[in-house]
Amino acid sequence: MSLTTESTGDTTPHHHSSTPTFVLVHGASSNSFGWSPVLAELALRGHRAAAVDLPGHGFGGHFPVSYQAPQDLAGLRTERSPLGKVTLADFAEHVVGVVRRAHRNGPVILVGQSMGGVTLNAVANEVPELISHLVYASAFCPTKRATITDLMTTPEGSSSAIFRIASVETAPELGVNRVNWRSGDPAFFEVVKEGLAADFTDDEARALLNTLEPDESAAISGTDARGLPGKWGRIPRTFLRFTEDRTIPLALQDLMIKEADELTPTNHFRIRSLAAPHIGPRDPGLLVDELEQVARLTH
Repeated sequence: MSLTTESTGDTTPHHHSSTPTFVLVHGASSNSFGWSPVLAELALRGHRAAAVDLPGHGFGGHFPVSYQAPQDLAGLRTERSPLGKVTLADFAEHVVGVVRRAHRNGPVILVGQSMGGVTLNAVANEVPELISHLVYASAFCPTKRATITDLMTTPEGSSSAIFRIASVETAPELGVNRVNWRSGDPAFFEVVKEGLAADFTDDEARALLNTLEPDESAAISGTDARGLPGKWGRIPRTFLRFTEDRTIPLALQDLMIKEADELTPTNHFRIRSLAAPHIGPRDPGLLVDELEQVARLTH
């Protein structure tokens, strides 16, 4: 095992190995806890991994006072949120910092789920030399179309369950998309379960909802997040198709794969399919099996 130093001016020696570190990026309204089952399985199999909390999420998340019990539904429509000022650039800056630290120890495999895919694109555009492989776990990957909104308004995205999940009607100046995951409405629960975790039990789906955060920056879905062919496009990449995903429909996943491959004809997606809903397979081992295959490709 050799010693190396970070190329950014850090003169501290670090152990550099051929063993990759997985850096896991969560999706909208989520946090690092969403990766906990995958992190545990990776650790038990002897892998290095870190799940990030994007700015405004996790212990830095915002839970409006009106969101607490008893809920103030009127206040929930007007209460301000710090996420209204969070941008995709903020997400990318944070993850670039994590990637730089992880890269001191060896190759980095950057993994994103759902909306986390646009952060992958942004990070890959900034530091392609630090990333050995990109993994999109049923994640957004804009290339020909600039934004998540552009992708969701295609015919392939029109069947998304996200359009049936009721959001809180907040004023545009708040700058957030807000969902009341604690709603007691049985119809809301059924729609959310169908959209995110259709093959989970009701108890498992309720446990999931209690890990989600009410606010997400509205700016993310409208920000240009195209992967650039000379930067993002030079990194090997895998797309994990979730065939039972009703939030990012399979047709939309395939459209993103097609458009990305057209942009970089000499570097196509490696494609794998899992019979999983949007949140991923109930058995985290199935996802880790795929990540282990990617790790073998980096050696």
